[in-house]
Amino acid sequence: MDKYKVRLNQQAFREIDDIFSYIALEKLSPENAKGQTDRIWAALKKLETFPQSHQERSEGRYAGKGYRQLLIDNYIAIFKIDESSKTVYVVTVQYQGRNV
Repeated sequence: MDKYKVRLNQQAFREIDDIFSYIALEKLSPENAKGQTDRIWAALKKLETFPQSHQERSEGRYAGKGYRQLLIDNYIAIFKIDESSKTVYVVTVQYQGRNV
């Protein structure tokens, strides 16, 4: 089985930091913030193996452009696979209620 590299763009990194900050500071729950971001990082790491198993994005601005989605609790990661370099590019990680 091929193993893929998982790469996040700066926006995705910033969004994960924002998720942590929102839960820790706005919701006053640093423990939950750490737990949530740990689950996000663990789920993204699993994209190393068989990222094609995730659903293609069918709505929003990433629909019909070859992007796939990974649901993580109440969050969604949107990514594209480059088969030639065996790389998964994560472009955004957002709360599912947002229009992505």
